[in-house]
Amino acid sequence: MSAQANRVADAVPDYLSNDRTLAAPALRSFFRLAGHWDLRVAEQRRLLGDPPESTFYKWKREQAGGLGRDTLERISYLLGIWKALQILFPDPAQADAWLRKPNTAPLFGGHSALERMLSGNVADLFVVRQYLDAQRG
Repeated sequence: MSAQANRVADAVPDYLSNDRTLAAPALRSFFRLAGHWDLRVAEQRRLLGDPPESTFYKWKREQAGGLGRDTLERISYLLGIWKALQILFPDPAQADAWLRKPNTAPLFGGHSALERMLSGNVADLFVVRQYLDAQRG
């Protein structure tokens, strides 16, 4: 194995352990967020990337577990969306309600942001976060 390949191989365990370290706080934050947004179980699972039911309930029960990079990325976007809403709307209830309200912005086509986010594509979470970041300047 070349020296460069050895350096990459040596870095992989550290890289993966960082994902494991983030899993518990990410899950705690997600389930707290799901409570604020009054998300149904099906919506929560969809936003997390449709994990198997048994995995989802294990995450919910233990608030820990192995999360893939996709799931961590999804939670990161969701937390960014929550934070942007808190900045845009000083009233927390108004911020949480915005997610379900129909939106006339071309990005949403009269549908709610949550409907867009529930498409299942991580890119839609990114687009909603980008939209909110642009709105707050």
